[in-house]
Amino acid sequence: MKRIESFCVNHLKLRQGLYLSRADGDAITYDLRMVVPNAGTYLENDGIHTFEHLLATYLRNTEYSDRVIYVGPMGCRTGFYLIFRDSVSKEEVISLTQQAMDFIAGYEGEIPGSTEIECGNYREHSLEKARRYAAEMQGFLSGWTPEKMRYEQ
Repeated sequence: MKRIESFCVNHLKLRQGLYLSRADGDAITYDLRMVVPNAGTYLENDGIHTFEHLLATYLRNTEYSDRVIYVGPMGCRTGFYLIFRDSVSKEEVISLTQQAMDFIAGYEGEIPGSTEIECGNYREHSLEKARRYAAEMQGFLSGWTPEKMRYEQ
């Protein structure tokens, strides 16, 4: 079988940040890498779950909502994939992601979509962890530029 592109990224050199992963027609995939791969520290499921609910809710409530295709966690628990239409520029994706981190880091209240009716695993959430993950990413994304969005070879 053909090796998929995400397995061609050198995970020994990958660090926290926001990367352009791939382009498929008008769908652009970004890699929001939140922890260093294979370093022994991974995002925890309850924090990932809450982070996903807050991130998706935030992005889908901006002026870009109709250009957000997908927001979801990586199976390796090191980050998230963000898929946008190509009409959203790299600068806009960076800004939106920074704004989303600010939103999540400061979020208080009910977790959107976290009732038994709305969520398939409504018991597994941690707002505390989601807020911590976002606060940590604020530092990594401060001053982020499109030039930094390339994977190191």
